[in-house]
Amino acid sequence: MDARLETINGNPVLRFERRLSHPVAKVWRAVTDPAEMANWFPAAIQTELAVGARMRFTFPEQAPVDGTGEGEVLEYDPPRVYAFRWNNDVLRFELVPEGDGCVLHFSQVLGGGPLGRLGAGRNAAGWDHCLDALLTQLDGGSVGTFEWLPKMERYIEVFGLGAGEVVPTDSGCELRFARDLVWKSTKELWNFITEEQSVQPGGGAPLRATNEYVTAGEVVTAEAPTLLEYRWLHEGEPVGLVRWRFAFDAQLGSRVELTQTVPARLADRAPTALAAWHTQLELFFAGVHGDIRCPWPTGRTEQLADHYAGLFREVCSGQADRP
Repeated sequence: MDARLETINGNPVLRFERRLSHPVAKVWRAVTDPAEMANWFPAAIQTELAVGARMRFTFPEQAPVDGTGEGEVLEYDPPRVYAFRWNNDVLRFELVPEGDGCVLHFSQVLGGGPLGRLGAGRNAAGWDHCLDALLTQLDGGSVGTFEWLPKMERYIEVFGLGAGEVVPTDSGCELRFARDLVWKSTKELWNFITEEQSVQPGGGAPLRATNEYVTAGEVVTAEAPTLLEYRWLHEGEPVGLVRWRFAFDAQLGSRVELTQTVPARLADRAPTALAAWHTQLELFFAGVHGDIRCPWPTGRTEQLADHYAGLFREVCSGQADRP
């Protein structure tokens, strides 16, 4: 069963449910004993099974996350509920008997507020893999390969994490996107978007930072590896600014924040620009994870343009319908 993304008390929460043909006692050991969890949980755990006990999480060397994490046991009610804090997140396992087996309810409260929510797609994909590995362990089988990229992309689409927004300004509006990029360093992201070529103010914008729907002008700011700004043109004249900003957080991972300012007189261009950037960030996400996709998916952009036109009428005049 797919993950669900909910908002509870202002916090993003991922929820999972698995029906298991194994008795509660067996599953309880698998989800609480650190030695058993080593077979499916993404990090090694050191702790005592008691409320208030400190926890230490250590990632394997091949993991994309460096270092260790810390936490504490929040609930321990054998053989029903086990919950703990892992850095900024809270994980909770609950077992409900059902016939000869049980139902596992698993949830993750994502810390970090709106920025933490951006990572819901990769977290959902990751837990799908881990819970499948748990089931395989219980069945006595071996874990197969896992296709991370399509799974992450599907959750990002289902959860609406790739969508842009329109924010009115005094002179028109600003189109905004924020997208999780998992654990890529800002250097990796900068090298990808520039194709490791020098970018300087007054020069041309890197090809991977542009598209044919928004005509690129000269670069205004190039601060490797975090900030790239260039003017965009209408009928040959600069009318606004496009900004790519990369950020990395040791707890939340990496992200890109993309904005474009649009003057009020060109408000009718906003849905197409939103569709173009939405498409481009999909390509960018795939590209930084090793899947370079060509040619540009025109049909996807057209589909998104219709979608955004329906959501945002007169977007830069302050009369937009919000999703």
